[in-house]
Amino acid sequence: MTRMLESIDQHTAFVGHNRLELLLFKLDAKRRFGINVFKVREIVKCPVLTRIPHAHHAVCGLMTMRGMSLAVIDLARALGEPPIMGKSDRFVIITEFNRHVQGFLVMGVDRIINVNWETIHLPPKNIGCESYMTAVTEFEGELIEIIDVEKVLAEITGPEKEVPLALREQAKALQARVGPRVLVVDDSVVARRQIAHALDQIGVDYEVACNGKEALHRLQKCIDEQKMPLSRAFAMIISDIEMPEMDGYTLAKYIKNDDRMSDLYVLLHTSLSGVFNETMVRKVGADKFLPKYSAEELSTVVLNRLKALFEAESSRRSMQA
Repeated sequence: MTRMLESIDQHTAFVGHNRLELLLFKLDAKRRFGINVFKVREIVKCPVLTRIPHAHHAVCGLMTMRGMSLAVIDLARALGEPPIMGKSDRFVIITEFNRHVQGFLVMGVDRIINVNWETIHLPPKNIGCESYMTAVTEFEGELIEIIDVEKVLAEITGPEKEVPLALREQAKALQARVGPRVLVVDDSVVARRQIAHALDQIGVDYEVACNGKEALHRLQKCIDEQKMPLSRAFAMIISDIEMPEMDGYTLAKYIKNDDRMSDLYVLLHTSLSGVFNETMVRKVGADKFLPKYSAEELSTVVLNRLKALFEAESSRRSMQA
């Protein structure tokens, strides 16, 4: 398993070119699932776990690794499938995302594959909003399901925190509702709900797109129809990085390389952690990187952007007077 993960560093050049690496794994004998390798720290054989009284039903226990204790989540049980706990040859995928480190108990780990985001698609709309499938792709003639692990974690850790009262009062002072709106781009239902909840609390209008391709089409349509700078229509773009069809890195590159859009403020808002993302933000020209999810930090970034726009507009009017 260590050799498998060592190959990740050899392929980081693909990131930023609408490509990603998927770690394939199994929760039963038939289906294969995928997770972005940049969410994976390590893969280990399942050790003896310590039971946690009154824990969430999907948390099967605690494990200790290099002096750190972390919860192990039976991923199959979290998805409503028969539990893996109790079966032999189990593995734990140690993951880091959304500012948390946790283990996912799986039946087996297959391999790492390199794919283009254009070959990864949103799941069918008729499967329902309660589905844990965030995207699908095909490999060796087999359907690979990409799980919305952000949704799994959110259900275990509980509801998102509220925006602090001080920030809500600051938003009222800025009269944020009369300003340009925000374009939220994210394929995760949970992430869109979290962002929308924060923006609602500070009174900021927004639109939603499910991936970079949809967002880019919307921006291009806005240019054609409104005949005005996009920065006057949108205060900023809040975009996820991992998305089917077109990822956030590629979306940012398109925006910043197009003279009609280049003045748009792009915040890459991602569950992925690490210095690597900050480097990629600079490489693709995005304005800021923010790890998911903090309602307070996200609201602060949005309000600072609105304040900057307000001050710039006030200065422009003063010069014209």
